[in-house]
Amino acid sequence: MDWMIQAQRWLYGGMADGMRTTVDLTGLPQLMAAAFVFGIVHALMPGHGKGVLVSYHLGRPSKLLEGVATGTLLALTHVGMAVVLVLAGVAVISRSVAAGGRAPAFETMSAALIAAIGFYLVIRAIWPPPHTHDRDGRMLAFVTGLIPCPLTTFILSYALAHNKLAIGLAAVVAMLGGVIVTLVSFAVAAVVARVKFMSLMQRTEGLRESVGYWIELAGAAGVFMLGLWMLWQRVGRL
Repeated sequence: MDWMIQAQRWLYGGMADGMRTTVDLTGLPQLMAAAFVFGIVHALMPGHGKGVLVSYHLGRPSKLLEGVATGTLLALTHVGMAVVLVLAGVAVISRSVAAGGRAPAFETMSAALIAAIGFYLVIRAIWPPPHTHDRDGRMLAFVTGLIPCPLTTFILSYALAHNKLAIGLAAVVAMLGGVIVTLVSFAVAAVVARVKFMSLMQRTEGLRESVGYWIELAGAAGVFMLGLWMLWQRVGRL
């Protein structure tokens, strides 16, 4: 846990130092470059829906473009929720800032929705419908991203407190790029891993279909269990 605490201090301290020393447009490129790197590192930390994305794409056939779409949508929702809450001045944000940028109500809602979608995917894996829809992955990415990004909350709150909203928004956009890179990489890697594995099974069609069924079921169950675990973590804190 020490490494994670140190990493969080580096992320938040680095963003605060960058915005404090950026006073005009001349320093903005350096701040945005640093924010992009911080976004990559931030998304590599525990959470951010990587496990949900990987479980989903390992569990069902997907195209690379779908992996890009789900990873991007999750990142946009994750960061966008924080931007909306801070700029709207919702009362819950005052509690979120005090809790390190977290929004417990949204965490609980997101966990419950993930569990519900995971349960639906399990049922669909057992009794498949005549047609599949790519919307499942995008809906899952959206509800997973409903948890506001704490680093975005911190950046914008700091920027508002120091009258540097434009600089804060620029830093958030750059950071979002880094988050997208990380989440899309995980989603695409899961898509490729499934394709590579299933290609090894092509010589034995029956075995391939059987293995594909169990992989899809395991992936759906993984999403369901992740949702339940997140929900249990939230309920345990209440």
